[in-house]
Amino acid sequence: MADTIADTVADTLANTLAGGDAAARRGGIGAAMPVLAAAGRRLLDLLLPPTCLACDAIVGVEQTLCPSCWSRMPFLAPPWCERLGLPFAYDLGPGALSPQAIARPPAFERLRAVAAYEGPARVLVARLKYHDRPSSAGAMGRWMARTGSELLAPRAGEAGPPLLVPVPLHRLRMWSRRYNQAGLLAREIGRAGGVEVLPQALVRRKRTRQQVGLDAAARARNVSGAFAVTPQGLMAISGRRVVLVDDVYTTGATVGAATRTLLREGATAVDVLVFAHAGADAPLG
Repeated sequence: MADTIADTVADTLANTLAGGDAAARRGGIGAAMPVLAAAGRRLLDLLLPPTCLACDAIVGVEQTLCPSCWSRMPFLAPPWCERLGLPFAYDLGPGALSPQAIARPPAFERLRAVAAYEGPARVLVARLKYHDRPSSAGAMGRWMARTGSELLAPRAGEAGPPLLVPVPLHRLRMWSRRYNQAGLLAREIGRAGGVEVLPQALVRRKRTRQQVGLDAAARARNVSGAFAVTPQGLMAISGRRVVLVDDVYTTGATVGAATRTLLREGATAVDVLVFAHAGADAPLG
């Protein structure tokens, strides 16, 4: 936001100094635009200093965490379960599966998450989802693109990169919240990873209860039959692999229902990329 304001200030100053003269704007004033924009950003940093995404402490640059929150961020990294992305305490070798993935194989092929759903990661999700902080999606989406780089890369035999499809909100919830947090994350992932985003490929045709507070069985019943592929989505996903994007993975009921819908309508495979994983708070083993 500060960059946008600074650019606006620079444009205004340039036009004023140029006195409306096109030649002047193309000449010396145009060359001074980067300097004016930088000055505007420095001024705004003094008036409105950037703050930590999780705790609002003052930081040096926008869209980042303060040192304290960064040190407590429960980032996930390999070795992890090939299917569910659950961390292992030690390396079990390529393709290792967790007991959870063996006991209840998911409908999707692979899941990757930036962090466990606790500490600052939980705060970031809550701020994005419930507290009108859509700007948080920038940093969160870039972290997701890095974590999910293997999902975003084309695999052998595929025509190209996969398609990014955000888990949709029902239109009434979208109206009350004003934005779909999964859609914002998918947009940032697409920008960072150079992957096409299909924000309207999937719709939530059934108004479901919020999943918070429901057990696994109730969550599954709640989202059963909730999703449908749109006509434009049908044409796009046919014969393609899809990376489904959401903010949090808990029991897997939501992404499981969406995955089955996408597979039924022609997607060759579905992977899942989320910001936080509710079951990944402790390494297995």
